[in-house]
Amino acid sequence: MHTSRLLLRSGLTLAAAAGLPAALAGPSAAVSGISVSTSGSTVSVVTGACTQINGSWGTAALLTSRQATFSQGRQVALSGTSVSQSAAWSGVSPGTYTVVVLCSSGATAGSQSVIVSAPARPTISATSTAAPSRGVMGGLGGAARDYGPLTLGAGAALVGAGVVATGWVLRRRSKPYRL
Repeated sequence: MHTSRLLLRSGLTLAAAAGLPAALAGPSAAVSGISVSTSGSTVSVVTGACTQINGSWGTAALLTSRQATFSQGRQVALSGTSVSQSAAWSGVSPGTYTVVVLCSSGATAGSQSVIVSAPARPTISATSTAAPSRGVMGGLGGAARDYGPLTLGAGAALVGAGVVATGWVLRRRSKPYRL
């Protein structure tokens, strides 16, 4: 008896928790048969509520906050199949709009507000530095420019003088009485 009450309570709790998202979504989600989305400056609407009459699915209108009726908005004919009909508006400036879908039967499939935000402007930063004509030279010293034969000869003479001086100092240390 105690176990059945516990199962009944937990079952009711689960049922209430499952119905909570639908209750929180509000009447617009349950009543509206349209889905509106934005991508940059393009607004699109999708519905499955309209039927084709005389080759037409219906019309969708994009209304600004100053436009009150369907005929005042930017109208686009719906296109699609018996499962899904859609319409789109491109080049829509930033602002708040209302999308209304009117089926060819005269019934309203739904209306929904949408906010079109300003597109993010990409920041472009470029730095330019002159690259060496032959790239960075590796090896002894990693010099970035090519030195001529005079500089190379002077460097070789300095290295040679250093070797001779090192030899002279080492010889002098081994025999301090000699010059």
